[in-house]
Parts: sequence; structure tokens; C-alpha cells
Amino acid sequence: MTVTSEQRFGEFVAVRRHEEHEHVAELVLDRPKAMNAVSTAMARSIGAACEALGADRDVRVTVLTSSHERAFCVGADLKERNSFTDAELVRQRPTARAAYTGVLELPMPTIAAVHGFALGGGFELALSCDLIVADATAVVGLPEVSVGVIPGGGGTQLLPRRVGAARAAELVFSARRVEAAEARELGLVDELVEAGRDREEALALGGRIAANSPVGLRAAKRALRLGHGLDLRAGLEVEDAAWRSVAFSGDRAEGVAAFNEKRRPQWPGE
Repeated sequence: MTVTSEQRFGEFVAVRRHEEHEHVAELVLDRPKAMNAVSTAMARSIGAACEALGADRDVRVTVLTSSHERAFCVGADLKERNSFTDAELVRQRPTARAAYTGVLELPMPTIAAVHGFALGGGFELALSCDLIVADATAVVGLPEVSVGVIPGGGGTQLLPRRVGAARAAELVFSARRVEAAEARELGLVDELVEAGRDREEALALGGRIAANSPVGLRAAKRALRLGHGLDLRAGLEVEDAAWRSVAFSGDRAEGVAAFNEKRRPQWPGE
């Protein structure tokens, strides 16, 4: 896979673009010596990378990946946390939270490519994405109560939205790890692929999604996210607002014209 550009955000995060996957950005967790444990510096870099991606109108899909062979991300850097005073932990909290909300609030569709361990904050980063592609080596879970805290990167809110309140409660309260096959069965991940193919398959899926209207994709994501949990009437109002934001766009005009002319759309992205 040919990397056409790479932008570094600090030491531990990179954003890559590939010749084979136009309009897809790869957000790489790149702290292999610590199995991508999220330190304060890494959290700051994730937030900065997400801010840059959110402003890049050329990016239609973001794929979150790991450079470590045996882990997606093992969660918060507990060695660093062990050195914090209470005051330092309080000061660090907004930085840590911004990393997770940065991924969650990306305006384009997002896909996590998960292999090996995705635990605690690592699994929360994946849960912050719209879709999760996992390979057969994946082991996921939210073990925070086993070390005296709770999921703090969105896990208590995102997990029940995926699997329901009772199933989420069992997983959070038991702090158990879930291997790939059961994770797929429970809906913790969306696609299960052969070992070593999570990144490749996630990028390919990203490429298929990115072939669609960038205006339509962002509006559809808004409708899906904002409408979730609302009653039907309120949800339909959210959908109508999203529809109105695209109905008179250049992308809508181009899409209809391309369909009638039996050609591939050339999306203006506006």
C-alpha cells in the first residue's frame, strides 16, 4: 500500500494518505513500545490530529489503526497515572477526554481497525468510531472497575448504545475480556476478518464509503448520531434538517445528473 503523505502529530500519532484509497485518511496510533497506551502526550496528539481531520474537506472517511502488531490500544497509560497527584489527575482529565471526543465528533464516517488487545480506553476509541472491523486476534473489554475506576472515555454511554443496557452492564461490571468470535456475536464489533487483515479490510471499506457524496456522508452521520435515542417524531425532525442541508447542494445536483447520464459522479463536495 503506497503512502502518498504522512503528517505527524507529536511522537505517537500520524495521519497517512494512500494512493489506493482516495479521500480516506488513516489515523495511526503509533506508540508501539507501550502497546499504544494513551499517555497525556499521546492524548494531546490524538485531539490535535482529529481537529485537523475535521477541518479537511478532502477527507470523506477516517480509519483508525494501530502500528503495533499485537495491540490496537491497551487503554490509559497506568504507569504515568500512577505518578500523578490528585491535582495532576484533575488537570490531565480535559486532555484525556478531548482525545476520545475528538474521535467521536469527527464529522465524516469513521472505522476502527482492531487487532490484538483493545482494552479500556483503547476499546473506547474504537467505540467512538461508527464501525469496527476486527480480526481474529482481537480481544476487547472495559476492565476499569478492576482497577478502581470506571470507563471514562465514553464507554458507559457508547457500549449500551451498541449492545443494550443489560449486556453493557454485564461487561462493565464483570470487567471481563471478550475474544473476537464472541465480540462479533454480541455486536461489540461489526465485521470479523482473518488475522492480520483488519487494517486492509477497514481501508477497503473506507474506500467504498468514500466513493459516495461527501456532503451526503456527513449529513447522514449527523442524522444517525443526533437522532439516536430520540422518540420517532423528534428523530424524523433531525432527519429532515439533515435532508434540507443536502437537498440543494452541488453534490445532490451532480448525483442526480450522473445517475441519469449513467456515469460516475464527480462530487463537488458542497
